[in-house]
Amino acid sequence: MTVTIETPTPTRTRDPRVILNALEERVPDLVSSVDVPDLWEREVQLLLRDSVAVRSLAERILGQGIAYLITAMENPGVDMGVGKTVDIGVHQVILDTPLYFAFCDEYNGGAYKHHAPLIQRRRDGTVGRTAELLRRNGFNVDDELWGSDESDCSPCDNKVPDSH
Repeated sequence: MTVTIETPTPTRTRDPRVILNALEERVPDLVSSVDVPDLWEREVQLLLRDSVAVRSLAERILGQGIAYLITAMENPGVDMGVGKTVDIGVHQVILDTPLYFAFCDEYNGGAYKHHAPLIQRRRDGTVGRTAELLRRNGFNVDDELWGSDESDCSPCDNKVPDSH
Protein backbone atom coordinates (compact mmCIF):
# COMPACT_ATOMS: atom_id res chain seq x y z
CA MET A 1 0.00 0.00 0.00
CA THR A 2 1.35 3.38 -1.01
CA VAL A 3 0.40 6.49 0.87
CA THR A 4 0.82 9.81 -0.84
CA ILE A 5 1.06 12.84 1.31
CA GLU A 6 0.34 16.09 -0.41
CA THR A 7 2.41 18.99 0.70
CA PRO A 8 0.69 22.30 0.32
CA THR A 9 2.02 24.52 -2.38
CA PRO A 10 3.65 27.50 -0.73
CA THR A 11 1.53 30.56 -1.18
CA ARG A 12 3.09 33.79 -2.18
CA THR A 13 3.34 36.52 0.38
CA ARG A 14 2.91 39.96 -1.04
CA ASP A 15 5.00 42.65 0.62
CA PRO A 16 3.29 46.07 0.78
CA ARG A 17 6.65 47.86 0.98
CA VAL A 18 7.87 46.21 -2.23
CA ILE A 19 4.53 46.86 -3.93
CA LEU A 20 4.59 50.53 -2.98
CA ASN A 21 8.20 51.10 -3.99
CA ALA A 22 7.61 49.39 -7.35
CA LEU A 23 5.31 52.28 -8.25
CA GLU A 24 8.08 54.86 -7.88
CA GLU A 25 8.90 54.95 -11.60
CA ARG A 26 5.35 56.24 -12.17
CA VAL A 27 5.71 59.05 -9.62
CA PRO A 28 9.46 59.78 -9.30
CA ASP A 29 8.97 63.39 -8.18
CA LEU A 30 7.26 62.26 -4.98
CA VAL A 31 10.58 60.84 -3.82
CA SER A 32 13.21 63.10 -5.39
CA SER A 33 11.51 66.39 -4.55
CA VAL A 34 11.40 65.68 -0.79
CA ASP A 35 14.69 63.83 -0.39
CA VAL A 36 13.39 60.52 0.92
CA PRO A 37 14.86 57.18 -0.17
CA ASP A 38 11.62 55.65 -1.47
CA LEU A 39 7.83 55.87 -1.54
CA TRP A 40 7.46 53.69 1.55
CA GLU A 41 9.51 56.14 3.60
CA ARG A 42 7.56 59.08 2.17
CA GLU A 43 4.20 57.64 3.22
CA VAL A 44 5.49 56.59 6.65
CA GLN A 45 6.83 60.12 7.18
CA LEU A 46 3.46 61.59 6.22
CA LEU A 47 1.68 59.30 8.67
CA LEU A 48 4.12 60.30 11.41
CA ARG A 49 3.58 63.96 10.58
CA ASP A 50 -0.21 63.81 10.60
CA SER A 51 -1.71 60.98 12.59
CA VAL A 52 0.51 58.25 14.04
CA ALA A 53 3.01 58.84 16.85
CA VAL A 54 5.12 55.67 16.61
CA ARG A 55 7.07 54.60 13.52
CA SER A 56 6.48 50.86 13.90
CA LEU A 57 2.74 51.46 14.15
CA ALA A 58 2.81 53.79 11.12
CA GLU A 59 4.50 51.06 9.08
CA ARG A 60 1.98 48.44 10.19
CA ILE A 61 -0.98 50.70 9.40
CA LEU A 62 0.43 51.66 6.00
CA GLY A 63 1.11 48.03 5.09
CA GLN A 64 -2.42 46.95 5.95
CA GLY A 65 -3.91 49.94 4.10
CA ILE A 66 -1.98 48.99 0.96
CA ALA A 67 -3.06 45.36 1.28
CA TYR A 68 -6.68 46.48 1.58
CA LEU A 69 -6.55 48.82 -1.43
CA ILE A 70 -4.98 46.25 -3.72
CA THR A 71 -7.36 43.53 -2.57
CA ALA A 72 -10.33 45.85 -3.16
CA MET A 73 -9.07 46.66 -6.64
CA GLU A 74 -8.43 43.03 -7.50
CA ASN A 75 -11.84 41.93 -6.19
CA PRO A 76 -14.39 44.38 -7.61
CA GLY A 77 -17.87 44.09 -6.24
CA VAL A 78 -16.80 42.21 -3.10
CA ASP A 79 -18.20 43.67 0.13
CA MET A 80 -15.20 44.88 2.13
CA GLY A 81 -14.47 47.32 4.91
CA VAL A 82 -11.84 48.34 7.41
CA GLY A 83 -11.84 49.52 11.00
CA LYS A 84 -10.72 52.98 12.07
CA THR A 85 -7.08 52.07 12.51
CA VAL A 86 -6.42 50.46 9.12
CA ASP A 87 -8.52 53.19 7.50
CA ILE A 88 -5.75 55.65 8.43
CA GLY A 89 -3.40 53.78 6.07
CA VAL A 90 -6.03 53.57 3.34
CA HIS A 91 -6.62 57.32 3.52
CA GLN A 92 -2.89 58.04 3.50
CA VAL A 93 -2.50 56.43 0.08
CA ILE A 94 -5.71 57.91 -1.32
CA LEU A 95 -4.82 61.43 -0.19
CA ASP A 96 -1.45 61.28 -1.94
CA THR A 97 -3.27 61.49 -5.25
CA PRO A 98 -0.37 60.99 -7.68
CA LEU A 99 0.47 57.80 -5.80
CA TYR A 100 -3.16 56.69 -5.67
CA PHE A 101 -3.54 57.23 -9.41
CA ALA A 102 -0.44 55.06 -9.94
CA PHE A 103 -2.09 52.39 -7.76
CA CYS A 104 -5.26 52.58 -9.81
CA ASP A 105 -3.29 52.38 -13.02
CA GLU A 106 -1.40 49.29 -11.88
CA TYR A 107 -4.05 47.38 -9.92
CA ASN A 108 -7.37 48.61 -11.30
CA GLY A 109 -6.72 48.42 -15.02
CA GLY A 110 -6.02 52.12 -15.28
CA ALA A 111 -9.48 53.08 -14.01
CA TYR A 112 -9.86 55.31 -10.97
CA LYS A 113 -11.33 53.39 -8.02
CA HIS A 114 -13.57 55.70 -6.05
CA HIS A 115 -13.61 55.95 -2.28
CA ALA A 116 -17.23 56.37 -1.23
CA PRO A 117 -17.62 55.82 2.53
CA LEU A 118 -20.98 55.31 4.15
CA ILE A 119 -21.99 57.59 7.01
CA GLN A 120 -22.94 54.84 9.45
CA ARG A 121 -20.40 52.28 10.58
CA ARG A 122 -21.39 48.66 10.28
CA ARG A 123 -21.07 46.09 13.02
CA ASP A 124 -21.74 42.95 11.00
CA GLY A 125 -18.38 41.20 10.84
CA THR A 126 -17.23 42.88 7.62
CA VAL A 127 -13.84 43.80 9.08
CA GLY A 128 -13.03 40.20 10.03
CA ARG A 129 -14.18 38.90 6.64
CA THR A 130 -12.08 41.54 4.91
CA ALA A 131 -8.97 40.53 6.87
CA GLU A 132 -9.48 36.93 5.74
CA LEU A 133 -9.87 38.07 2.14
CA LEU A 134 -6.53 39.92 2.38
CA ARG A 135 -4.92 36.76 3.73
CA ARG A 136 -6.31 34.73 0.82
CA ASN A 137 -5.01 37.41 -1.54
CA GLY A 138 -1.45 36.75 -0.38
CA PHE A 139 -0.94 39.38 2.30
CA ASN A 140 0.16 38.92 5.88
CA VAL A 141 -2.64 40.19 8.08
CA ASP A 142 -1.87 42.15 11.22
CA ASP A 143 -4.49 40.49 13.40
CA GLU A 144 -3.99 42.98 16.20
CA LEU A 145 -4.82 45.96 13.98
CA TRP A 146 -7.81 44.27 12.35
CA GLY A 147 -9.07 42.80 15.61
CA SER A 148 -8.93 46.08 17.51
CA ASP A 149 -11.65 47.54 15.27
CA GLU A 150 -13.38 44.38 14.16
CA SER A 151 -16.78 45.43 15.40
CA ASP A 152 -16.58 48.96 14.00
CA CYS A 153 -16.40 48.84 10.20
CA SER A 154 -15.78 51.86 7.99
CA PRO A 155 -17.68 50.53 4.98
CA CYS A 156 -17.82 52.04 1.57
CA ASP A 157 -20.84 52.37 -0.63
CA ASN A 158 -20.99 50.20 -3.70
CA LYS A 159 -23.64 52.43 -5.28
CA VAL A 160 -20.87 54.60 -6.71
CA PRO A 161 -19.45 52.84 -9.76
CA ASP A 162 -16.21 51.02 -8.97
CA SER A 163 -15.93 52.16 -5.39
CA HIS A 164 -14.43 50.62 -2.31
